[in-house]
Amino acid sequence: MARAADFAYFDHDGPIALAHRGGTLLAANAGIENSLRAFRNALDLGFRYLETDVHVTADGQVIAFHDPHLDRVTDATGAVADLPYAAIAEARIGGTEPIPTLDALLEDLPDAQLNIDIKSNAALEPTLDILRRHNALDRVCIASFSDQRIRAARRLLQGAAATSAGQREIGLLRLSPGFVARRLRSGAAALQIPARHRIRGRTIPIATPALVDVAHRLGKHVHVWFHGWDEESPEELHRLLDLGVDGIVSDRIDVLAAVLAERGHPLPRSLPDEPAEPN
Repeated sequence: MARAADFAYFDHDGPIALAHRGGTLLAANAGIENSLRAFRNALDLGFRYLETDVHVTADGQVIAFHDPHLDRVTDATGAVADLPYAAIAEARIGGTEPIPTLDALLEDLPDAQLNIDIKSNAALEPTLDILRRHNALDRVCIASFSDQRIRAARRLLQGAAATSAGQREIGLLRLSPGFVARRLRSGAAALQIPARHRIRGRTIPIATPALVDVAHRLGKHVHVWFHGWDEESPEELHRLLDLGVDGIVSDRIDVLAAVLAERGHPLPRSLPDEPAEPN
């Protein structure tokens, strides 16, 4: 059974602050999610954990991009899986920012830890190959809403990198704590869960004291994210942190940074290896 303590990725004092696609609701990141510029804006705020997504192009290039199609956030159209990288490279997020490759993220952001949501089966093995080539397995957590995909990732990784729970495991979290405990005796080192779900018009809390307690007894981290309809307010962030969650996957990264500072966990504003200013 995997535990968070088994992986260097989780070595961190205090709650882990993850910038979701760089922090989509930060004013400076409006319309440029998952771009190098958005990620650098998050780093400038002190974030060291970045959440991103990966797809693979028709000719095998792994790109950091959320949607299966370019249409929503770029000035181009078409399915990523059907286009060669040369076409993808011409597209601009928000009309201004190029779509980064996973290689570029690893090379250009060497101090960042990456939570990588693998969005397609075709992207799985190329993503792991890139991580091995960059010797970066200790700086990532692999995630997917597909149980089949996350199980395949664990088989290929053989414990070399952290993974989070898949969708089926997450879907069972509202059941009895005892049942949840049995389900979570798995290779997942972390549960990445929404604060709440909406099911048939009802809003159901997922991040509960009972769930956090069960996960911690099994040695697993709990990271919480927000549906688009669910407000990431300071009050909600305080509530979750009071529950003892281990991380927040944030769109409002300036708000999260302020809440953490208020609680005595300010984010560092300079990189760990940045030289000191001369006197």
